[in-house]
Amino acid sequence: MKQNQKSHAPSQQRQQREGVVAVIEQNDLFLVIQRSQHVVAPGKLCFPGGGIEAGESQPVALCRELIEEVAVKVNPGEKLWESVTTAKTRIHWWSAVIIKGEVLRANPKEVAHIFWMTKRQLLEHEDLLPGNRDFLNRN
Repeated sequence: MKQNQKSHAPSQQRQQREGVVAVIEQNDLFLVIQRSQHVVAPGKLCFPGGGIEAGESQPVALCRELIEEVAVKVNPGEKLWESVTTAKTRIHWWSAVIIKGEVLRANPKEVAHIFWMTKRQLLEHEDLLPGNRDFLNRN
């Protein structure tokens, strides 16, 4: 290879983006956020979560994202599912439980509103993100 040519070996290609989603269910209701006007997909409904930072494990990213978005500490449960978005981001879906005594508070930079909704309410809502709909319909 000539010195001025760039190698396109897989190790030098951009890594696939990855994210985590927290599926928190209490009394047949799911914790759902409405995304703020300051983030991608403003106004859409989805489970809380976000990107995995370099060197972070999925459970650590899940805990960080819940603190950032809704100000609660959680105990990650088990990985429930994995999907890839249309933007080619790999999403890891985890169950989680809010630690007793924690109080939900929306971070207005990321979250407009916090809701508890049934599966049926979510599936009937026109603003539910497609990946969340896919997760709920996966069984």
